[in-house]
Parts: sequence; C-alpha cells; structure tokens
Amino acid sequence: MNGVIDDRLASVFDDVVRRNPSEVEFHQAVREVLETLGPVIDRHPEFAEHEIIQRLCEPERQIMFRVPWQDDAGDVHINRGMRVQFNSALGPYK
Repeated sequence: MNGVIDDRLASVFDDVVRRNPSEVEFHQAVREVLETLGPVIDRHPEFAEHEIIQRLCEPERQIMFRVPWQDDAGDVHINRGMRVQFNSALGPYK
C-alpha cells in the first residue's frame, strides 16, 4: 500500500505504542497491518464504531512463566518465558 496509516486508525497505533513502549517489533507489525486497513474501514465503518481493530491489537491473555536451567559450568539461571494469545475466535487455545 502507500505506507501511511489512515487518520481514523492513527489513534489505534498511538495507543499501541503507549501501552507497549518497549515492544518495537510489535509496533512495526501493527503499523504494517494498519497501513493496509484504510479500504477495509471504508467498506465496513462498523469495524471502527465497534472498536474491532483496537480489540485485535490487545491480547486476550498473556501467560508468563519462569524457566530455570543449568549451564555446562553448573550455574543455575532463570529466564522468563511468555505466551501471548490474541484471538480465540477459531477455537480454544491449546
């Protein structure tokens, strides 16, 4: 497309950046999708009225867990794992 976010969707992108300030890759992914959605909003203004795009940009659930592990030198490390799930419309999460 043209690489510009439709004015009706600019506030969605601003909100994503505000809520996820350190997630640069997520910003890029959201921007790339929003740049293509102007024609969709033209055909389906109810998507904007019901804040469908905003809902898709916010995960339904986030699961954080710890992952303890031991390296070859015997030192124990603890890392954080995450699973982010955005939409269960196609069925339950596995």
